[in-house]
Amino acid sequence: MHHTPAAAADSHDVIQVRGARENNLRKVDVDIPKRRLTVFTGVSGSGKSSLVFGTIAAESQRLINETYTAFIQSFMPRQARPEVDGLHHLTAAIVVDQERMGANSRSTVGTATDAYTMLRIVFSRLGTPYVGTSSAFSFNSAEGMCPRCEGLGEVSEIDIDQLVDRALSLNQGAITVPNFAVDNWYWQTMALSGLYDPDTPLKDFTEREWEDFLHKPATKIKVGSNNITYEGLLVKVQRVYLSKDREAMQPHIRAFVDRAVRFAPCPDCGGARLNAAALGARINGWNIADCSSAQISDLAAFLRDVHDESVAPLLENLRDLLDSLVEIGLGYLSLDRPAGTLSGGEAQRVKMVRHLGSSITDVTYIFDEPTTGLHPHDIRRMNDLLLRLRDKGNTVLVVEHKPEVIAIADHVIDLGPGAGAAGGEVCYAGDLAGLRASGTLTGRHLEHRARLRGPDRLRAPRGHIAVRGADRHNLRGVDVDVPLGVLTVVTGVAGSGKSSLIHGYVSPREGVAVADQSPIRGSRRSNPATYTGLLGPIRTAFAKANGVKASLFSANSEGACPHCNGLGLVYTDLAMMAGVTSVCERCEGRRFTPEVLAYTLRGRSISDVLGMSVTEAHDFFPSGQARAVLDRLMDVGLGYLRLGQPLNTLSGGERQRLKLAIHMAEKASVYVLDEPTTGLHMADVDKLLALLDRLVDAGNSVVCIEHHQAVMAHADWIIDLGPGGGADGGRVLFSGTPQELVAGRGAEARASLTGRHLREYAGR
Repeated sequence: MHHTPAAAADSHDVIQVRGARENNLRKVDVDIPKRRLTVFTGVSGSGKSSLVFGTIAAESQRLINETYTAFIQSFMPRQARPEVDGLHHLTAAIVVDQERMGANSRSTVGTATDAYTMLRIVFSRLGTPYVGTSSAFSFNSAEGMCPRCEGLGEVSEIDIDQLVDRALSLNQGAITVPNFAVDNWYWQTMALSGLYDPDTPLKDFTEREWEDFLHKPATKIKVGSNNITYEGLLVKVQRVYLSKDREAMQPHIRAFVDRAVRFAPCPDCGGARLNAAALGARINGWNIADCSSAQISDLAAFLRDVHDESVAPLLENLRDLLDSLVEIGLGYLSLDRPAGTLSGGEAQRVKMVRHLGSSITDVTYIFDEPTTGLHPHDIRRMNDLLLRLRDKGNTVLVVEHKPEVIAIADHVIDLGPGAGAAGGEVCYAGDLAGLRASGTLTGRHLEHRARLRGPDRLRAPRGHIAVRGADRHNLRGVDVDVPLGVLTVVTGVAGSGKSSLIHGYVSPREGVAVADQSPIRGSRRSNPATYTGLLGPIRTAFAKANGVKASLFSANSEGACPHCNGLGLVYTDLAMMAGVTSVCERCEGRRFTPEVLAYTLRGRSISDVLGMSVTEAHDFFPSGQARAVLDRLMDVGLGYLRLGQPLNTLSGGERQRLKLAIHMAEKASVYVLDEPTTGLHMADVDKLLALLDRLVDAGNSVVCIEHHQAVMAHADWIIDLGPGGGADGGRVLFSGTPQELVAGRGAEARASLTGRHLREYAGR
């Protein structure tokens, strides 16, 4: 291992980690300089997250929790101390991750960054005519919200014909809503209510009967000797189904709600969420809704012309905040954009800007791949922000693969040398010059460049998918041909319209397999073995070897540990805070009953096999169906994942590669991938490119939305959108080979930011 001299080991200027053993870490000792920018590098699964999130962030959080009183702590979960001998001189840690922001429909970019709060105060002071205090401009307060939509900006209209078949009577099953089948409890309260005849077709109901059937508010009525509560069908559907969070619904209920409910802009406020008084107040001709719906870059320009001594400091803060959002490449968003619709990378950058405005110093900020979703043009701005956070006197820790970010580090800690059991050691700690000279995998790849394909290696398109008049989101009537039979890379700065074009017009077509980074449903119970179908052949092998039935070896059925229901973990849901998991004491995390664990296959129990990495399992199952699935998981670079690892612990990039492995078994002909390099070390990007080549050479088409310049250089065809994000994007700037883009043929190619960066990258 290589070291450049760090600060004296007993100094308070370093965070000292001693004997870290979390997950695959092998008694790691390392010093991390405080008030510096440290980047953690290494291949996927090398132990970066275990060290940064599982050890440093986890212990910081636990120590903060221990400062609360015993009474408050009694409501909090006991957080297990990370597996580490010593952690010294820690400071409070703030993790700025890529978790999507809550899908609460009342949360917007404006409310999440406090920009809207500041804007409300400005309008309460300067808006004419005068309306009232700042809460009169809040769509979350009774005095500001539009009374019709209650500040949501949209009203839901229910399509009655998705709830009932009017030609039928109740006894014939006229109600088509889930859980209202004939003789079901919900059905009985309606059919036996005596308010209408259950044998009369709904179309023949009188006006009064129809009104009672649909709209009657909850009332007690007598059925036989029982008192029951009756409510109209619409009233019940609103209460039982529509007041629930969509994400928490079972799939068949969600499908019903999506069919039955249409959301339309509120006719009273036009979607602005506010009442007429709030919308009447203006500054220089704009009302607060105009400010919220404007692109942030335009709002920043508008506010430069607003001057008033009474709110001068506040205006300055607001302008600084908006300028930071523009600087970080989010100028294309608007303040009224619902926070739940932001991508992981966008959500992370919004949170980052919030911390930039904070006056707290000497904390540890921890970032997880902050360049996800960023064009090379935007990475420079992201780097500036990381340095600004450091220069305020904070310790900044970044887990990252992009050489542009590693290049600005004060200190680099490289983990490896491999993934999983082959990782978990510090291969290098020191400055950038030392890393370059170190001979480690990361050091060797820092200057690595993928070359543009030579004319003899460019594959020619075999037909195309024609997109005509695409106008979703910010697309401006785009006409483009997406070629088939080649590797096509779709590029452009954040917000330029890449996802709108591909997911809106290519993904929905027949024969297209989409592997993206979105969360996988039910992912606490699922793992790579269940999700890929690998568990089937494994269970069969165990059943055969032991002469028992296969269902015993599923942690979701009779062989499961009864205490944790086969999860291996006990999950504590905390209303106010993030939930917490702890290992089940009964099965010690092994998930099965002792009887099931006694059955073995070639000396291993089912728990042992689920504890194997894909690479280990690949050796353990040399042939058959299990081996075919494991081959594909190895192909997509997931050899280090454990078969039984819950899917909710995977990163976005890992989820995408898992979905890709499954689609490879389905023999799709067009693959759509969304930033497949997320979470990949530069050495692994080469393996991904080889895999994409194999897919194309086998006769498939691959379309990647991607910012990684190695993938752009490797492409047969590039479609570049822009020139900017939001209202400044939405046009196809270039469609052709990377060679033509780099050569700058035509004014559009010369205007392309992608072309400029790719030219630099390819050394042209």
